[in-house]
Amino acid sequence: MPNYDYECGHCGIFEKFQAMSDAPLARCPKCKGPVKRLISGGAGVIFKGTGFYATDYRAPQKPESKDCGKPKEKGSCSGGNSCGNAA
Repeated sequence: MPNYDYECGHCGIFEKFQAMSDAPLARCPKCKGPVKRLISGGAGVIFKGTGFYATDYRAPQKPESKDCGKPKEKGSCSGGNSCGNAA
């Protein structure tokens, strides 16, 4: 059962624990004045259990290749890569 927020013009804001099928309050329980039900942001969604993290379904990252992709011959690299073929 959810908590509903109400505002009384005299008493201020208060919460009422009600079933969803209950009718909204019309009168303040303290001063019997008129109340207005407030719209709240509600609670955040809570996922329990495994499988809800972004890392659970992410593919394992492959290490970046520092090879330039050229055949390993002397002088074939520009020297900027770490393939060991610097001219």
